[in-house]
Amino acid sequence: MNHLILLFSLFLAPAFADGGSQKSTQNLCSNDVSHKRQKRDWIWNQMHIKEEIDTPLPHHVGKITSSVRNNNAKYIIEGEYANTIFKVEETSGDVYAFERLDREKKAEYELTALIIDRTNNRSLERPSKFIIKVYDINDNAPVFVQKVFNGSVPEMSPVGTSVTKVTAVDADDPTVSGHATVTYEVTTGGEYFTIDDSG
Repeated sequence: MNHLILLFSLFLAPAFADGGSQKSTQNLCSNDVSHKRQKRDWIWNQMHIKEEIDTPLPHHVGKITSSVRNNNAKYIIEGEYANTIFKVEETSGDVYAFERLDREKKAEYELTALIIDRTNNRSLERPSKFIIKVYDINDNAPVFVQKVFNGSVPEMSPVGTSVTKVTAVDADDPTVSGHATVTYEVTTGGEYFTIDDSG
C-alpha cells in the first residue's frame, strides 16, 4: 500500500509542476501583448527656413506628422502668425511660409501643432509645440555706432600712439562664421594713420 501511495504522488508531482509552468507562460504571453500596445506620438522634421528667399511664395518650411491613423484626420496650427504668415496643408501636414522672413526682425516663431477629427473637431493627439528658426544670410553691411569719432594726438608723438577708437556693428547672426565679422580700413590719410581689426 505504501508503494502505491508513493507512485501516485510521483505521477502527480510532474503534472502540478507542468501546470505551473503553463500558467507562468500564459502570464508572460499576456504581459508581452500588453507591452506591445503602440504609443501614438508626433513625428517631426526639422523646422527651419532661410531669410529673404528670392523665389515665388509660398516657401516650404517643414512637415508636421503624427502616427495617428484616421481617414478624417486634419492638421491645424496655432500660435505666432499661424494662418497668416504660416499655414499648414491639412491632409499632408506640410507647413508653408507665405511671406519672406527677415531674421533681423524675428529669428524664430513658436507654434502649436494639432491633429483633429474633421467630422467632430475632437483632438486625436495631444497638441505639440514647435519652433520655426529663421536662418541668417549675410545681408547686412556693418554700420558705425555714431556718425563722427573725434580723436587727437600730441605733436611729435612716437609712432604707434593711439589716436581714437571707432566701433561698427553688424546685424547679421554672430554665430554663423563670418556673417557679423567687422574689419576696418583707413581709406584716406593712410600715409599717417593705420587701424587694426579692433578699431
